[in-house]
Amino acid sequence: MDTNIVGVGVGVSDRFRSVVEEKVARIEHLAPRAQSLDVKVTHRAYRNGRIPDDTVELTLVGKGPVVRAEATDGDKFVALDLAIDKLCEQLRRAKDKRVDARNHPRGAHFEKGSGSLEGIDVQPASVEMIRAVATGEVPVVGDGEPEEDYTPVVIRVKKFGAEWMTVEEAVDRMELVGHDFFLFIDARTDHPSVVYRRKGWDYGVISLEAAAPPQEALAS
Repeated sequence: MDTNIVGVGVGVSDRFRSVVEEKVARIEHLAPRAQSLDVKVTHRAYRNGRIPDDTVELTLVGKGPVVRAEATDGDKFVALDLAIDKLCEQLRRAKDKRVDARNHPRGAHFEKGSGSLEGIDVQPASVEMIRAVATGEVPVVGDGEPEEDYTPVVIRVKKFGAEWMTVEEAVDRMELVGHDFFLFIDARTDHPSVVYRRKGWDYGVISLEAAAPPQEALAS
């Protein structure tokens, strides 16, 4: 596996490189098919007297989904250890989940007889929330836009390319990136959907069904 290390605002010493190479073995053991590991170290100095810190970002690239983890500490070596632990935990959880799924099938599945989706909590987005966003009652702030006025609800917008996949694939992707939710388009229904973590191995999915707005909303 190739290892690429870059520093932003900080030099990368030979000692740091050697420590990274030593710890790569843990990742290779859990992800033997991985092709490369990108390590980014960012040093931040603050003007308000706050102690400087270093953030280590890890990106594992292979034939499957990209796996990411990051950690911040005043010592970049400690941040590296924390990030490695997070990445290995995500890989371990994904591996355990695959083994558990083979031995004890659970989670979302379609009933052939009824054609319904079972084993997962499906909840459509509320009409009130859709209208609030559409009419501007809930402000939407894009990346890089200043927050001029305070508001208790601020939605930050990030745009990604649409990906069609099954609910099961979306859950796997969510586990690998270490998030509590994952946005995708359900390949079975073509509906924009979000899977999210509940408790243990339980997950939920929220699907958005497109529908024509009522006539009174158009008139207003």
